Amino acid sequence: MRVVILFATLWVALVNAHLAAWNKGMYCLNGNTGAEDLNSYSIVTPLYQLTKSQWWFHHENGCDNFPPKAGDFLELPAGGNFTIEIASNRAKTSLSYNGRDTSAWPDGETYPEDYNVPGCISSPNMHTQNQSMAAGTAFAISYESDIKKVTAENLAVFSVRYHTPWKRITSYSVPAAMPTCPEGGCICAWGWIPNGCGQPNMYHQAFKCKVNGATATAPVAVAKPPVWCEDDPSKCTKGAKQMLYWNQLDGNNIQVSGYDRSGSFKSPAYNAKCGFPDGAQNDIFAAPAAGGSSNTGSGSSKPSSSGNGSPSDSGSGSNSNPSPSPSPSPSPTPDVPAPGTPSTPSSSGNGSPSNSGSGSNSNPSPSSSSSPSPSPSPSPTPDIPAPDTPAPESPTSSNNDTTAPVPPASGGSQGTCKRRRRRRSTVPFKGIHHHPHSRRRPPSW
Repeated sequence: MRVVILFATLWVALVNAHLAAWNKGMYCLNGNTGAEDLNSYSIVTPLYQLTKSQWWFHHENGCDNFPPKAGDFLELPAGGNFTIEIASNRAKTSLSYNGRDTSAWPDGETYPEDYNVPGCISSPNMHTQNQSMAAGTAFAISYESDIKKVTAENLAVFSVRYHTPWKRITSYSVPAAMPTCPEGGCICAWGWIPNGCGQPNMYHQAFKCKVNGATATAPVAVAKPPVWCEDDPSKCTKGAKQMLYWNQLDGNNIQVSGYDRSGSFKSPAYNAKCGFPDGAQNDIFAAPAAGGSSNTGSGSSKPSSSGNGSPSDSGSGSNSNPSPSPSPSPSPTPDVPAPGTPSTPSSSGNGSPSNSGSGSNSNPSPSSSSSPSPSPSPSPTPDIPAPDTPAPESPTSSNNDTTAPVPPASGGSQGTCKRRRRRRSTVPFKGIHHHPHSRRRPPSW
């Protein structure tokens, strides 16, 4: 009888010595009975050589059927840290008896800071020889509110803590780009695979979680299986990674054999050996859709800008209308008429002082002029029509110019004709009896 009692006591101690992550947002907080249990430990049972239907979210003892109370979540601050308790029993956490039975260690006991056992630390059962050899633990997230819709592909590792489990209080970092969860919250998971010390089992427990303070909207990418890449980091899975599923009857996503660099049997873990950096996993997000945020030259970061806007939005400092045809709307800077086009000199400007002497032109079409326009005040250099352009009959035909007409410049076609007519009309009065061109006539015999 004493042997049986001793065996039962040792078995209970071993069960209690395994570890899990504790928080009010966890599934199975009260165990798998449905009644409040301040001393529960159903969730700490390790998972080994089970079918996927059994090990997935600890279904083998029904823990996935006992969600947290309504409104209780594991809260994840985007870009910040959150804290959980790693312990062997709810009674060894602050969630029972106001923390009466807690210590700095997962089992409520006291150990030296440099705790080290050459064989394997078994109390608490951390499956390691010392802190430096602790395998690492991880949290993953699925943007599904229904635990039954969570899959390995939509459950991506978002935070890793090297050299854990070790002490009871453990913090994890959250990527700053984590998007907000749906209204019903997300499903998170905590996992751990021991580092070849003791039975090579694993942990996979569920939480209701939500992201606080989210500002980003890029979704988490589809998670891919991690691979062993200690010998060649270039082989590591890039981007969002699944949790490690190993040593089960089915559902495994990684296989290893041989020895690692330390000479020990290979054991998958949440560390660099399988491509997991310490801390927030900032590479887990899906890339933006092609052209989704490209807005060349505009400097805009609005999500609605998808690169298909009007040309006038493509750059703030360049001319977006390089067409050689003049604009149909009136321009404050007068245009010189193209050859063969009738033009009225006074209609090319309205006397605006802001346009005179302007050294720039925002419309570089060939039909526009870079020379100054006529001013309301007399100007010695008015616009001269092109050679092929017929001269207007009256220089005062404009309805917009109320100033006195500007006299034509000397050498212009209009002034030359008038001077010739005056010269011919004055010949008789000067007593000249032959035409200026009479020399061209042949002599008469």
